[in-house]
Amino acid sequence: MRKICFFGILLSLFVSCSQTQKETVLPDPDAMAGYEYADIAATIRSVGEPYLKGDYVIFTQENTARYMGIAFDFEKYRTIHQFQIKQFRNEEYEVEDSIYFYILKLPKNVQELNYRLVVDGLWTTDPENPITEYNEEADLVLSQLDVSRNIPLVTEKKEDGLVHFVYLGESGQQIRLGGNFTNWDSWIYQLEEVAPGVYQTQLSLPPGTYDYAYYTGVTSFPDRTNTQRSYSPDGKVASRIVID
Repeated sequence: MRKICFFGILLSLFVSCSQTQKETVLPDPDAMAGYEYADIAATIRSVGEPYLKGDYVIFTQENTARYMGIAFDFEKYRTIHQFQIKQFRNEEYEVEDSIYFYILKLPKNVQELNYRLVVDGLWTTDPENPITEYNEEADLVLSQLDVSRNIPLVTEKKEDGLVHFVYLGESGQQIRLGGNFTNWDSWIYQLEEVAPGVYQTQLSLPPGTYDYAYYTGVTSFPDRTNTQRSYSPDGKVASRIVID
């Protein structure tokens, strides 16, 4: 039953996405800001194995099909992303060659990708990637890519449902946390040094907008891992986090 449902989802998605590929290098609006997209697209020179560039993965394919798409395991293959076409021109600005490409901005905590391609309506593995993995649940062979990288620690809500507050600094400090969720009392929560210079605490906060700051002694300061700023009731710079 699972296998039948899996193929049903894929088939319905392809029908909705099946159309003639346009010759364009316009950005995927779900991928990144336009200038970032253009900078990365400009580095693509030829077809080859997918590769990691910072927090982005670049996929390339030969331009031999009418339609080229890609779907990922972290989205449960519910979305087919359309490849774009990059044209290579000579000095007379005549098109000499073209290739398909797709640029993926990796979700923060994804360290390994499983994916499949859609080529003119047929699901297939990536011919440019020799690494595959058999998925027993779906009874499919998937292309696989190692995208492990160092992910900076930041204050955020994680999959466990808790908001993880992070402070990075010198070892041996006593760092406290206060905010509008404590009526700006900074003596309720103290961060624990979980590694040299890495302090953390976890709180369960309902959806809402929260202003907060870290404290050492009587001095308060904003969270350096969070760029969103606000002000405490006494007019000092603080941090803000929005919990959905």
